[in-house]
Amino acid sequence: MIHDLIIVGGGLAGSTLAKCMAERGYRVLVLERETRFKDRVRGEQMHCWGVTEARTLGIYEPLLARCGHQTDWWKVYQEGTVIESHNFKELAPHYVGSFNFYHPAMQEVVIELAAEAGAEVRRGAAVTAVVTGVEPAVQVEEHGQRHTLRARLIVGADGRNSQMRGWAGFTTNRAPDCLFLVGALLEGTSVPDDAVHAVRGRDNFLLFAPLGAKRGRAYYISTEGNPHLDRKHDVASFAAACRDTGAPAAWFEGVTAGGPIARFNGADHWVERPAREGVVLIGDAAGSNDPSYGCGLSLALMDVRHLRDRLTAMSDWTAAIEDHATARALYYGKIRNITQWLTELRWSTAPGAGERRQRATKRFAEEPHRVPDVTLIGPEAPADEETRRFLLEA
Repeated sequence: MIHDLIIVGGGLAGSTLAKCMAERGYRVLVLERETRFKDRVRGEQMHCWGVTEARTLGIYEPLLARCGHQTDWWKVYQEGTVIESHNFKELAPHYVGSFNFYHPAMQEVVIELAAEAGAEVRRGAAVTAVVTGVEPAVQVEEHGQRHTLRARLIVGADGRNSQMRGWAGFTTNRAPDCLFLVGALLEGTSVPDDAVHAVRGRDNFLLFAPLGAKRGRAYYISTEGNPHLDRKHDVASFAAACRDTGAPAAWFEGVTAGGPIARFNGADHWVERPAREGVVLIGDAAGSNDPSYGCGLSLALMDVRHLRDRLTAMSDWTAAIEDHATARALYYGKIRNITQWLTELRWSTAPGAGERRQRATKRFAEEPHRVPDVTLIGPEAPADEETRRFLLEA
């Protein structure tokens, strides 16, 4: 056995963990299937608490220098008018703003950081199976050859559609379908790039994360599937749907699609305890929160920090990953509860839901400090029964 860790997946979570462990002297192998990262519609906006994690893990400055776009403001619109405008740096506990980046560029930066720290990186390596137990291993196909690689610990960081979950015998939980997202990279937009923009429509929602240079990722959110919107090159229909939320029409004049337009289901899916028999899952592989709330990138980095700290502090790695799994269940569970409560409040069509929203709006204005804010403080926000009653029984 020549590796302490084999990490399956070289994205944000996998490569950042590889960097952190390699620079502490551990023997780390990263297996990444893609030889070149391609654009897919994924998260590109990191909340304030995620930025704090990125700084702690030593990836913020390299990302900022090469592909990042810092935004200090959060602006909320309704019927075309700004109804909330917050300066993240003034409100966030660590005085940081939100951080956006083009996802493929981010992946290239972090996988290079892992290699520079001393991790072995193999690209074009497709993992086809996992062996759990005392001597965990992965089966790999690369360069037309199949072979088995063993390590002290196998880490699954292969994203929202993780195959590692099934191979390693984890049971996946899934929330009921509710919200659907259609996302696109827009070029030539005039949206102000100093803020993340959230536009509330009557039965739809738009989140716009500027990337600088008149580019940004737009996410159209609704309870409808809208299958006609995910035509790869139909930017006109996508822009029309975004304008329907009440977003300024000027933002979409003359825009072009800088990548695919894709639709996906926002339902949470997660593993209760993402550690077993020499395998641990991190990032979206361990549990994916509804991307409508933008917590995925921040959760991934929180996973990395928690797991890094336990592996480096404990000689018994079986106990370390179990300890991590316990912590992960708690902080991910808080985020899942809060976002599900907010979804029920905002999107429910049950009898009396409209009146409940009106009462809640009044209560929120009177007691804003009681509204759990996942953008500023994430899992530090209250998520107890009192919070649920405040949100849903107003």
